[in-house]
Amino acid sequence: MDASMFRAWIHEAARSVTENADRLTRLDSAVGDADHGINMRRGLQAAAAMLEETNPSTPGAVLAIVGRALISKTGGASGPLYGTGFRQAARTLGQEPDVSTAQLGAALAAALTGIQRIGAALEGDKTMIDALSPAVTAYQAVIDTGGDLAKATRAASDAAEWGLKQTAGMQARKGRASYLGARTIGHEDPGAASTVLILSALAHVSSAGERCAGGYQ
Repeated sequence: MDASMFRAWIHEAARSVTENADRLTRLDSAVGDADHGINMRRGLQAAAAMLEETNPSTPGAVLAIVGRALISKTGGASGPLYGTGFRQAARTLGQEPDVSTAQLGAALAAALTGIQRIGAALEGDKTMIDALSPAVTAYQAVIDTGGDLAKATRAASDAAEWGLKQTAGMQARKGRASYLGARTIGHEDPGAASTVLILSALAHVSSAGERCAGGYQ
């Protein structure tokens, strides 16, 4: 997988989040500030624009730029959380021009660790971790059994979707939503929902690459 695949991922994520911005904001209106969709759309559109301007040549450089854009352009808690995740993933990939499926798995795991470190959230707290953590586990399980990139990213996306659905039955224990207590039960977490969109974008681009001659390696 080279930089072009990672750029395609971020462009697809920006498109998907923009298309679903109103839904993300509706979810956030029930448990937060009603601005998650607006913030994520702004951040990812800025990231996509920065990639066009700078044309980074390695996967790590792509993710570093995305992290920087999200921290500087995304409002609320989402910017620092997602920005840290992408920057940790970038550090894990380094400056290699091509990365393997195993390296991508390590990058996703690093993103999870970074987000948990600054957000102090665990599975069950009704946050983006409830989508990202099972996704990382599912991705690694496929790789460990010899699965390819398309299968691994699809498994991650499906696991994230499962995690999102589980958040509807949880009471928020982190962030602004925690102040609402039991009133957060019955609503899906907006951060988990945007995580699903980002991972689904990765699965979409990976599957498209597999269908092309040679595919992503």
